[in-house]
Amino acid sequence: MNKGTIAHLALLFANLFFAINLSAVKHLTNLDLVKPFGLNVVRVGISMLLLWSLYLLKPVDIKIQKEDRNRLLLCALTGIAINQLLFLKGLSLTYSIHAALLMLITPILIVFIAAWVLKERLGILKVTGLALGIAGAMVLVLAKDNSGNAGNIIWGDILIIINAVSYTIYFIIVKPLMLKYNPVVIIRWVFTFGFIMVLPFGWVEFTEIPWEKYTAIDFTSMGLIVFTGTFLAYLFNIYGIKILGASTAGFYIYTQPVFAALIAMVFLREDLGLYKIIAAALIFTGVYLANRQIKND
Repeated sequence: MNKGTIAHLALLFANLFFAINLSAVKHLTNLDLVKPFGLNVVRVGISMLLLWSLYLLKPVDIKIQKEDRNRLLLCALTGIAINQLLFLKGLSLTYSIHAALLMLITPILIVFIAAWVLKERLGILKVTGLALGIAGAMVLVLAKDNSGNAGNIIWGDILIIINAVSYTIYFIIVKPLMLKYNPVVIIRWVFTFGFIMVLPFGWVEFTEIPWEKYTAIDFTSMGLIVFTGTFLAYLFNIYGIKILGASTAGFYIYTQPVFAALIAMVFLREDLGLYKIIAAALIFTGVYLANRQIKND
């Protein structure tokens, strides 16, 4: 099997792992087996240790230059601390299908924030894409839905959107570091500094996790969140981007809501209502238009 095929499989499984992660988180939080900030301590902490274990197996130590250290800290703040804290808190309050769809606005935000920073002209298609993406997000946020298990859908959706903005900023500012240094080294340090940032927020909730109540399926859910949904998903994504490029890797994000919807419908009994289909159509179209390259744009 050649590198290209392996890279495509890596990206496909990365997004499948992300999708499984959504339902696994909902399973644990719905049963009050863990609170969002406490789960962050477990998720980020174990992933950090696994990344450092890779260093012990195959040392690849590159000194981060002084002028890049503040950027690295900002990456940890936006990519781990704000991103993960708001994502898990938002997901615990809303539906996993909502979260998967709302995360799709990230590619749209990347286009517009990059255009703002780089002073690029936008054009009608990209503006239309943004409008459709916002419309789809509003359909999700404002729709009344009593199916499934969600404590505060509106607030949960808002936190997911803010999380998407934070991740967008991370994606833009981490790119120069990924080009300059070994990507695994950057991810390792981002998780390390990110863990230090999330620990004060999640320590109390971490100590309250009722491990004695966990069954085999609960421990399996935790393993899926930490090992496949975080550690492997990040590494697989990095590998796919390295071999195939960011554009191809970005295409696979479209598979994530499909996987998430199917998993949530089967295991969480979430309903795929008409409003979710309409929102998905608006967001998918918005992402396509915002990222479409045309000569006159």
